Amino acid sequence: MTSLIDQLRSNGIVGAGGAGFPAYKKFQARVDTVIVNAAECEPLVHKDKELLKAFGKQVVEGLRLVCEQVGASQGVIGIKEKYDGVIAEMETLLEPGMRLHPLGDYYPAGDEFILVYEVTRQVIPPGGLPLEVGVVVSNVETLINVAVGRPVTHKYLTIAGAVDKPCTVQVPVGMSLSDTLRLSGVTLPSDFWVLTGGVMMGVLPKSLDEPVTRTTGAIIVLPNDHQVLTRYRRPQVEIDRIGRSACDQCSFCTELCPRFLIGHPIEPHRAMRSLGFAIDKTPQVLGTLYCCECNLCTMIACPEDLDPKNVCTDNKRRLNATQTKWPGDRMSRTKPNAMFEGRRTPVTRLIKKLNLRKFENVGPMTDLRGEPDSVRIPTKMHIGAPADPCVQAGAKVAVGDVIARIGGEALGVDIHASIGGTVEKVSESEIVIRRN
Repeated sequence: MTSLIDQLRSNGIVGAGGAGFPAYKKFQARVDTVIVNAAECEPLVHKDKELLKAFGKQVVEGLRLVCEQVGASQGVIGIKEKYDGVIAEMETLLEPGMRLHPLGDYYPAGDEFILVYEVTRQVIPPGGLPLEVGVVVSNVETLINVAVGRPVTHKYLTIAGAVDKPCTVQVPVGMSLSDTLRLSGVTLPSDFWVLTGGVMMGVLPKSLDEPVTRTTGAIIVLPNDHQVLTRYRRPQVEIDRIGRSACDQCSFCTELCPRFLIGHPIEPHRAMRSLGFAIDKTPQVLGTLYCCECNLCTMIACPEDLDPKNVCTDNKRRLNATQTKWPGDRMSRTKPNAMFEGRRTPVTRLIKKLNLRKFENVGPMTDLRGEPDSVRIPTKMHIGAPADPCVQAGAKVAVGDVIARIGGEALGVDIHASIGGTVEKVSESEIVIRRN
């Protein structure tokens, strides 16, 4: 009989709400608590809430399976308390040892470190994992995939922003962003661009030909001249030059930083100070190793419209490239700040500050209006090694067929065909399938 761990790996199940950490590896741990991250704090995004409404039974079944696998005594679903209707429905489905944990409507409630602290009152060590405090965290969609028990070939995502009918849709993995927008039936502005993932932690795609992956959670459509897109397009050299000349060290970025507030040694205003000096390994730079990239410092906190987040992440990349570590005991500063409770940022504040109030803040589940002619499926949609293609151009495939395998003990998962058709192109990085 195939174990759950083997099924998770062969079915290609990864974290569907973040960086795509392979679920089989995470669920090999032994912990006391499994937390379902249904916080969904990015403005305008409703995927997880809609999945709970539509597939609550599967979420509970996936949670049960994971609790059994890791030996957890309790399963907790963290969800915004404002979704009282969803909460009432989920309470009728919970099994013994499971409970709901209502969360305030603030950002970043969905950050793994903040969520674990809210539920358990334990602080994950800087640079650490929930496992270190006896917790595993899983996304709503990931648990549905666990319960369904078949290869991951499709992805749920919210389409929102400057569209007439925001919606949540299920699309084949590898479907282009342009096809997703076209087949969702939304009406688009004449001049627009998109962010994938969300307005706070999203990615600015270079082309709408880029594919939906197993971790894509949203497509946010914005007018091309929107202030959020302007911020994302600013080059690092300009960020550094303006920051060096204009930062007055008010420290607002630090005072609102969620990781600073739970006791981690990151102080974005000190990172900004480092712009005036040669990049070195002083604590003001080393603290950026623990930046969660939530973007609050840039989008909300800074009164000068500077970009502490990208200064922190640029330094973090430099430090990681040289494998530089935080010196000494990283547990020495993990007592939450006394102002933790009072410095949460309401999502409504984000929506107002980022000029998003004009957009409808809903995302009901909607069917696609057709299927794509082709898909481009990346061989790496997860943390770890890419999968090795196991099909050749000209091969006929059906939905769910393995098209790339992860070898040996390498960290990674198998990749599957998301549409039936003919393999048109195979490379190390992607496999193109055209519908027959």
